[in-house]
Amino acid sequence: MIDVKRTVRGGAGSVDINMGPLIDMVFLLLIFFVVTTSFVKETGIEVQRSTAATAQTVERGNVLLAVSAAGEIFYDGRRIDVRSVRAHVERALAEDPEAAVVVVADKDSATGVVVQAMDQCRLAGATSVSLAASREGGP
Repeated sequence: MIDVKRTVRGGAGSVDINMGPLIDMVFLLLIFFVVTTSFVKETGIEVQRSTAATAQTVERGNVLLAVSAAGEIFYDGRRIDVRSVRAHVERALAEDPEAAVVVVADKDSATGVVVQAMDQCRLAGATSVSLAASREGGP
């Protein structure tokens, strides 16, 4: 039988909280969020894209190159030379051979620099090279 006097006075002994299941649950939640998180790669600079009525959304654009209005090329937040575009794209394609290359060019950038960058991407072995544009009347 339960001794009510001893229980009320606190003499019934200590109550232990098992932390094992709580820690397991926290680790499961952490793994869930890490696995379901998609990491977005950015070009490193802000550009004003040209608009096009026929712009389409590309599902995969894993390799992003940016061309600024001054003709500078950026990859992964760093300024690179047009001659090193090929090496950077080859390295990215070695990690993911199915990756698509997207060139994000400023609307005031020189066409020659954009064409050189796209040509270097093709020479690196990229099968899908796209030029980013905003849809007319949209974001």
